[in-house]
Amino acid sequence: MRRFFVVLSIVGAVIALAAPAAFADSPHFVRGSGNLNADGTLAVSFKEAGLGTNQLINYLASADGTAVYVCVNNGGGNPSAQNKTTVNGPVTAAGTFSSGKNGQVTAQLTLSPPSAGGFSCPPGQKLEVASVSYANVTIADTSNGVSEALGDFSSGCLLPNVRGACD
Repeated sequence: MRRFFVVLSIVGAVIALAAPAAFADSPHFVRGSGNLNADGTLAVSFKEAGLGTNQLINYLASADGTAVYVCVNNGGGNPSAQNKTTVNGPVTAAGTFSSGKNGQVTAQLTLSPPSAGGFSCPPGQKLEVASVSYANVTIADTSNGVSEALGDFSSGCLLPNVRGACD
């Protein structure tokens, strides 16, 4: 009989220790999407659930960005092929959001085109983004190690009224 109570006590202890795991939070993305804006930025919107109440969660949106920059003169044109450059590189946006009382985060982060770097325009011309693309767009909850791939996004020509900008 004593042996029975020892076994029963051990089983009870195992169940008691396992019970919190059964009610543990389970972070997961409910949805994620990207929307290209007219200025070439990409709004990455997402909803994540299973986070627990009032937790601060760190997020990182990332992509491989490509942008074509052009110089636009006062006449509304891109005067020469030398006044264009294509740049590539990783782009990221980070933010921290609270899960609130419902254990969810619905938020948005905005990716910007890669920097033009040292490319500049001659006096009297303005630097503009002619087109941009974002490949391998991902939203990640870096606090819990959860991520969601969102795909690729491409703007097409952002300057259709600028002669020579998208040729």
